[in-house]
Amino acid sequence: MGPRLKDRDGEPSFTSVESFLPTSPISQKRSVDIVMADRRRINGPSAPTLPPRFHEDSSVTSKRTSADLQTGVTPSASGSAYLECEARDPSLGSGMKITCTVHGPRSLPRSAPFSPHMVLSTHVKYAPFATKHRRGYLRDSSERDLSTHLETALRGALIADRWPKSGVDVIVTIIEGEEARQTALDSGSEEWDAMNVFSACVTVAAAALADAGIDCVDTVAGGVAALIPGAQKGQHEIVLDPSPLEHDEILAACCVAYLPARDEITNLWLKGDVPSLDPDLYRDLVARAVHASKGNSRAISSTLTRAIASN
Repeated sequence: MGPRLKDRDGEPSFTSVESFLPTSPISQKRSVDIVMADRRRINGPSAPTLPPRFHEDSSVTSKRTSADLQTGVTPSASGSAYLECEARDPSLGSGMKITCTVHGPRSLPRSAPFSPHMVLSTHVKYAPFATKHRRGYLRDSSERDLSTHLETALRGALIADRWPKSGVDVIVTIIEGEEARQTALDSGSEEWDAMNVFSACVTVAAAALADAGIDCVDTVAGGVAALIPGAQKGQHEIVLDPSPLEHDEILAACCVAYLPARDEITNLWLKGDVPSLDPDLYRDLVARAVHASKGNSRAISSTLTRAIASN
């Protein structure tokens, strides 16, 4: 606090001491030295930053994509299920989200011909907002192909002769597609990603059929495995749940719809070029796909067990 002075009105006022100090070159140099004395401090970045996130190698054969499965999400349907798969790379956004609704069994219209078995109808469709590029309201060839494969996979699990003159509709909607699908479209490897989508469709449809109370011989589940080049030339490696984001080249892929209790395959979708010098690769590829489907089957069983316990 400075000395006490008087203003024009006679009242005391206070003034800082610095105002009385001479502005000599020595005092200016001393102030500069005080400022420069803190030059060894490590200052932080001037703009906000994020911690580095390193991409993990998920090409290990035993590593699979985790998923969350729920049933009873659509009260107006006879049965419903919702499947959400974890994203390959969290920095690219969320993973794939699929919902399935089952309507029926219900009587066929009078104009329909007599059928001693239940008529199964499957419908797979991407939502218009599911991918980066907006999709049309009419199904394209890839969606119709997925519907055909799904019908074949589910028909082998249903006990259709218990519902004569009736039909059931299985509607699968892909609400959100993962970033790997857009990468596959840009790189021209859409057929590899279609197998991942089909595997998820089989799993969510099986959970929806069980939620609807439709009798099946077993709970069908989907699984996919792929053959990729190994670390050394001439070697090959089999991975589960392949993704175009992780593998530069996919030689072949196999997707199965598997009944674990009966040890049967209702649908086998194999595509690609397997080297003919090693025919055992075919059996190994199918065996790894079956191994992946067993994991999905356990997820369906645990989800249905929780649903029964909650009710």
